[in-house]
Amino acid sequence: MEEIMSLIFGILAGAAGIYSLLLFIRIILSWFGGIPSSRPVDLLVRITDPYLDWWRSHLNLRIGFLDFSAVAAIIAVSIAQNIFGSIANSGVLKLGNILAIILLSIWSVIFFILGFCLVILILRLIGYLTNRNIYSPFWRVIDSISQPLLYRLNRIIFGNRIAGYLKGILLSSLLLAALMAGGYIAVPALAVLISKLPV
Repeated sequence: MEEIMSLIFGILAGAAGIYSLLLFIRIILSWFGGIPSSRPVDLLVRITDPYLDWWRSHLNLRIGFLDFSAVAAIIAVSIAQNIFGSIANSGVLKLGNILAIILLSIWSVIFFILGFCLVILILRLIGYLTNRNIYSPFWRVIDSISQPLLYRLNRIIFGNRIAGYLKGILLSSLLLAALMAGGYIAVPALAVLISKLPV
């Protein structure tokens, strides 16, 4: 019975890995406009777009020009793949292991987003300190991401008080760095504790 369960979950883990790869290819193709329609491309679209569209319509993960819903969609498939793989390898369905995998996967997404936001704020800080041309396309993209981010973070840090632009960028960057460092230490330790649950 255990071997059959391992085989079934191994197949599910492989299928989730293949689907994750198909999603990645579809996302890459969407970056390039004007790709000619063909049977493989149409099949890829039919297989992946309903899933990706569900994430876009149910999550608001847009920051400026960037939409992170596709990242969340791939991470969800990766979580499933990791859970299936863990069950296939151990032959045991333990709630503690599944919760630990989910926690670590969610943390990896959060860590990536926090790191991305931190890089954007550092770029904005460099641009501000060096008086870069804010009307260039590059800085317009940076501003379209950094302005809503700074607004939200400054509301968390300062509440309704008005803070200077430089102070806001510096404290927001420190907050993101502190969250990343704290989570980097705390989340894996918590995942180890959760994985030891007896169920």
